[in-house]
Amino acid sequence: MKEITKEVYLKWYEDMLLWRKFEDKLAALYIQQKVRGFLHLYNGQEAVLAGALHAMELGKDKMITAYRNHVQPIGMGVDPKAVMAELLGKVTGTSKGMGGSMHIFSKEKGFFGGHGIVGAQIPVGAGMAFADKYFGRDGVTLTYFGDGAARQGSLHEAFNMAMLWKLPVVFIVENNGYAMGTSVERTANHTDIWKLGLGYEMPCGPVDGMNPVKVAEAMHEAIDRARRGDGPTFLEMKTYRFRGHSMSDAQLYRSKEEVEEYKKIDPITQVLDVIMEKKYATEEEIEVIDERVKDLVEECVAFAEESPFPEVQQLYDVVYDQENYPFIPHRL
Repeated sequence: MKEITKEVYLKWYEDMLLWRKFEDKLAALYIQQKVRGFLHLYNGQEAVLAGALHAMELGKDKMITAYRNHVQPIGMGVDPKAVMAELLGKVTGTSKGMGGSMHIFSKEKGFFGGHGIVGAQIPVGAGMAFADKYFGRDGVTLTYFGDGAARQGSLHEAFNMAMLWKLPVVFIVENNGYAMGTSVERTANHTDIWKLGLGYEMPCGPVDGMNPVKVAEAMHEAIDRARRGDGPTFLEMKTYRFRGHSMSDAQLYRSKEEVEEYKKIDPITQVLDVIMEKKYATEEEIEVIDERVKDLVEECVAFAEESPFPEVQQLYDVVYDQENYPFIPHRL
């Protein structure tokens, strides 16, 4: 695995802080009704992404996930201004303002959504891995889903075929404990979701999803296995979300005391503690990073708010494209 150096820790801190502050701003914009529809935030789960990015080969490997999908494309290199614009429904967004919160997408950077149907991305991720194997590409697909989606039947079909064909895919369940608002204990007679892999003799196991080092180690092993041609791995990232399932979630299923207890192992705080303990940066240098992140978030908001909404014609341009239907002019 690539060494976890001082530079890695400083990058983790700045990246995770950006993701957190970016989404904190989204929450404020949602309350102002500048972000419409649903809004599912990643606060608390940032270590899962930070650790995975350390193990990936960007430009070669791909990622697909559910609708809690704003910060992943930023981590993979998508301009955060374009992500913010998409969330505000602007034409400068990643999907020209037509995807919104749940459908961020960037083929160029290897991020394939953003899927609103629960569990839909699981077989799609396996299919992407099949394409890599079929065409002889040396890529690995990271397929993420939540603990609620782990109960979908399509997971078993995808697991079976992925093992049968030794597909270069890593399946990752981000178990934040509650699906939408129902605890894992109430959805099945077992709480170790990773054990679902045992039925397919798929390498599987639990991972501390609040620690980017632990995530990086597990992801490196799984990605390396897939790239060698030895097939998939199923990892259960045990993590926690500090906010509700979405902005409309009243969170009546858990106590404020429980949330505060988990905040004691906030991944950003854990990384910052290591930085300070090992003297990787001074307090003044950390303040510079904090200010840089704050400025970038404000730049994203300004860019999005100043961008225009799509024209009505765009609705037709992205739907119809066939020679024997000449009634709507196309511009895209």
